[in-house]
Amino acid sequence: MVQDLAYCLGNVAPYYNLALVVIVIFLFVRLFRTPSKKTNLKPWKFLFAALLVYVLEEIITVFHMANVITAPKVLFPLLETIIITLFIYVLLSQREKIKNG
Repeated sequence: MVQDLAYCLGNVAPYYNLALVVIVIFLFVRLFRTPSKKTNLKPWKFLFAALLVYVLEEIITVFHMANVITAPKVLFPLLETIIITLFIYVLLSQREKIKNG
């Protein structure tokens, strides 16, 4: 029973992730259209880039699960490394911005 549930959730989760990411992308677009000059949008742009890499990863996952494409095993760790690197850069740039005032 639990194995069946885990199998079903494992197959459906990438589709739900893509649906939720569409909402997040909409919120990012709204943020970037905000005409505030006091907001530092540079970290948010890198965070948005990380989100786009995540979307690419999920699309590849869905196509791979549907046997449309065959993804090499090194692709997913590489994409996740890019995402983590972008997150670290965002955190460090925010820390530098706060430090410099």
